[in-house]
Amino acid sequence: MTSSRRKFLAAGLAPVVCGSRAFCAGKSNITVGITVDTRPDWNGAANFMRAIDEAAAVGYHWVETFWPYVERWKDNPGGLKDELDKRNLKLETVSNGGGMHTDFVDPAQRDPVIADHMRLVNFIKWFGCDHLKINVGGKRAPGDRAGDYREMAITFNEIGKRMADLGMKFGIHAHLGSAFQTRADVEAIMERTDPKAVYFVLDTGHVTMAGMDPVWLTRTYLARIIEYHIKDVAAENRGGFKGELKGPQNTSAQNRIFFELGKGGVDFHAIKKILDDNNWKGWWTVELDRTGTSAKQSCTIAKKYLEGALKLKV
Repeated sequence: MTSSRRKFLAAGLAPVVCGSRAFCAGKSNITVGITVDTRPDWNGAANFMRAIDEAAAVGYHWVETFWPYVERWKDNPGGLKDELDKRNLKLETVSNGGGMHTDFVDPAQRDPVIADHMRLVNFIKWFGCDHLKINVGGKRAPGDRAGDYREMAITFNEIGKRMADLGMKFGIHAHLGSAFQTRADVEAIMERTDPKAVYFVLDTGHVTMAGMDPVWLTRTYLARIIEYHIKDVAAENRGGFKGELKGPQNTSAQNRIFFELGKGGVDFHAIKKILDDNNWKGWWTVELDRTGTSAKQSCTIAKKYLEGALKLKV
């Protein structure tokens, strides 16, 4: 076996056997969902019902949410399903948060972190969800982070392997201001974790503003990506933010760093072409942390862009 072929297979990529010219041309299988947490009017548990009402009214069919928004149904998942069914909605996944242990850096927190996340996994498995998306808590160590990466990878691998045994996938989300946000963080964790157990949730807004190009990340980690969080940034930040984010960001309509699709800072066409060429299957989840208008108006803009510019079915 050649060296290049060994590297190809080690990355989790299987060679495509072409049964027809149409298959070789490539076509991704993208399911579109939406996170129902856009500020100011969808954010928080109190606004959850309004959020799913309006997401359904615009025409979305899959929703992703956060544990604090649905914790009221922890002992009654059927009650949440009933609410979703009334609106012709299905649950994509539920992210961690709230009262859960989310410190993946401190090894002393490992046992409660794993226990909390497996409880969440069992909750979403009841709905037939195929993956868990998580944000990474914990304090970043100054200087050399090798120790942090080692401890994080141990916990990620353990949760990922337990989920794999259940037929589900575990995805970690790179997020500004978290213990997992930079290119160095992504490269280190992808290298230290099991590619069959730990996957990547690529947020086009967060990675761009952290100085990374989501197109490059797509090419580099294609086999590890199971979900995209789809948001845009300003056109001048295309390919990765070159400056330094100072002070509070994204706290109001006036200092937003994330925008509705079509702003020009993320090359969604290039990303989709890579996915099409490689017959990728996974989720594109519309997410906008904050809007300058209303959540309903913003998600309408996203839907029009996905259907019109990218020819995706929402």
